Amino acid sequence: MTKSMILACFALAAFSFTTNAQNGDGFGIKAGLNYNANGNYFESIGANAKHPDRNVGFHVGLYGKIGDRFYFKPEVVYSQTKSDYDNDAFKMKKIDAPLLFGMKIIGPVSVFIGPSIQYIVDSKFEDITIKDIENDFTVGLNFGIGLNFNGFGVDLRYEKGLSENMATFGIPERRIDTRPEQLILGVSIAL
Repeated sequence: MTKSMILACFALAAFSFTTNAQNGDGFGIKAGLNYNANGNYFESIGANAKHPDRNVGFHVGLYGKIGDRFYFKPEVVYSQTKSDYDNDAFKMKKIDAPLLFGMKIIGPVSVFIGPSIQYIVDSKFEDITIKDIENDFTVGLNFGIGLNFNGFGVDLRYEKGLSENMATFGIPERRIDTRPEQLILGVSIAL
């Protein structure tokens, strides 16, 4: 995906926020926790069960929503993730723009899926700033389930990075796969 296509997706998300306010469909704020993985996701969860804070990050941002039973929900979110590798921490700061398509299934319950465009702002492995990341822009996939009650929402989603993206640093050279693979728990409030 080219940088111009990714920037166009960010512009679409920003445009929908202003359009939503005029349509009355809705927009709001959101925040929550991210649990990032190293390697195989389920093996990572088992390995970190003794220290559950090792791979926890957070996110905060804005969302828009167009539609009711079937909806489009773009978001712009600032995220920080942390992954422990052999007692060293890899930290990443990024701007995410999920473009979610959802459907209400029963009462306040809905399911959603969509691509997420990510821009890596900064990354560090322990005290070393990593400047050699293959791509600043990457693409992932989000899918999950949400509950919405009169403007208050809670959702749980899984995010998997689709774009292969390696970070290289140090002597001898070390490489880390920077693709996100995480569970994201978020709360949102309509404005």
